[in-house]
Amino acid sequence: MPFELGNRFARVVGLALLIFPVTGEARAGQLLAGEREAVVTAIPGVIAAGAEWELVWADFVTADGIVGTPDGGVLFAQEQTDKIIRLNADHEEFTYVEDTNGGGAASLDAQGRLYTVMRACTEPMNPELPGCNELTMVVQLLPERRVLAASFADGAPLGRLNDLIADGKGGAYFTAGGAYYVDPAGTVSAVAEEDIRSNGIMLSADQRALYVTNNTEILAFDVRDDGTTGNRRVFGSLDGDNGGDGMAIDSEGRLYVTANAGVHVLSANGEYLGLIPTPRRPITVAFSGPARRMLYVPQMGAVGPDGRAWETREGIRNTAMTIYRIPMQAQGYPGRPK
Repeated sequence: MPFELGNRFARVVGLALLIFPVTGEARAGQLLAGEREAVVTAIPGVIAAGAEWELVWADFVTADGIVGTPDGGVLFAQEQTDKIIRLNADHEEFTYVEDTNGGGAASLDAQGRLYTVMRACTEPMNPELPGCNELTMVVQLLPERRVLAASFADGAPLGRLNDLIADGKGGAYFTAGGAYYVDPAGTVSAVAEEDIRSNGIMLSADQRALYVTNNTEILAFDVRDDGTTGNRRVFGSLDGDNGGDGMAIDSEGRLYVTANAGVHVLSANGEYLGLIPTPRRPITVAFSGPARRMLYVPQMGAVGPDGRAWETREGIRNTAMTIYRIPMQAQGYPGRPK
């Protein structure tokens, strides 16, 4: 397995697909190393009973902050290789954007503007990293590069950034311990900084509500015309699960939230509708595929060349991930922030 020494740490490259075929048929009736049973029960209007997960991609580096593309493919961030990766509708892999400086999420608006959070050298679990003095940033990558924010209003650095969602107006909401908004002029304001364990962040279809995961629950905030927020409230819970992470919405306004047990589904009013169990722990989710009726879910862990679950030596974070998809009755929300 080839390794390339980067400026910050050793990274795995060049092994986009593992030794196992990546078709649903190849997985039928068997669990790969590290997988768990994921028997799907029906959620009316959302997913049919017995729907099966299909493995479409795997590697020993991350696939984070996934977003669907208009052609039925997906984009995702790969922090360790400083790239945004594209899978087309046939699941062929391409480098979409290079030199993202540890880009950790992707968000695409209706104008085709692509945003990321640049995590720089803030790898949290690698003791071999040198002292980190690079600034993390919220950045527009396409159609041209533009730094939205590299510090808070008081000049303090942003710290390790997590997720983001473009607002369609040239700004973005992002998480970094708390939740924040950076407007098109680069002014950063707080959404929530206290009593919150933020991770995923998502806008409602009408862009009048902002959702933020808070470990075991989802918070909602009203969005004002200038992009600032107010009226913090609990939108819904994860039915006793924890580790709330990435989110997506469908055409009916339902919210899909990844957490330890799988993908939780809540109605547009916050009513808990059910769980879609996953083969591995999921971290991010997006609709794509034909008519936006496939749910793509990158999940932690992968199979190594020896057929066993991929492991790293002690002290090195295991970033291996596998992307699965599953057919849905629900249809992904067709619009993007605009």
